[in-house]
Amino acid sequence: MKKQLKTIAYCRINNNTISINGKSIITKDKDLSFSDFAKQIYKEKQLAYPKFFKMDNLCKLAFLTSEFLFEAAKLDSEIIKHTGIVLSNRASSLDTDRKHQDTINDKDNYFPSPAVFVYTLANIMIGEISIRHQIKGENAFFVSEKFNETLIEHYASSLIINRKSSHILCGWVDVDNNNYDAFMYLVAEKGSYNYSKEIIKNIYTQN
Repeated sequence: MKKQLKTIAYCRINNNTISINGKSIITKDKDLSFSDFAKQIYKEKQLAYPKFFKMDNLCKLAFLTSEFLFEAAKLDSEIIKHTGIVLSNRASSLDTDRKHQDTINDKDNYFPSPAVFVYTLANIMIGEISIRHQIKGENAFFVSEKFNETLIEHYASSLIINRKSSHILCGWVDVDNNNYDAFMYLVAEKGSYNYSKEIIKNIYTQN
């Protein structure tokens, strides 16, 4: 039997702007690269998480989006630890794959970096979020041409119905050179907003 789920909170980061529940809370100079934008946000939030600087851009984007989302949701730390994660994007870790390939192609200075190679994994951003918040819940990562709210709704609903997790962190996190877009939302049986694939699609397209 399908449950009527709710959205607790949602966060969007793109175009050097961060929005929570549809309201812009931070906007930076449009000419900033994503890397510089991410560093500014990290410092302003005083995150004190040195591993952040070792991450690739995809992980930095996912990391920051989840930080703002969990802060807005005000969930108990024990709930966060057992939250499920269902994320997707368009090209897996292609942005970092290119950087890794460049080190292989450079025959005069051939030195594939292990620090880069570790981020050539499709679901590495889920791992970084999980390490940060000690999350032990179920997780899945999908690659699709565009944000597929139907796929995510089915998977998230299944996890909640089968009591795998009571809360699911869902969304789309995509990086391609300096083009980036993140949209995350928390789903559970109780929340502040109605939830359905149609509602999520509408929120995503309007923000």
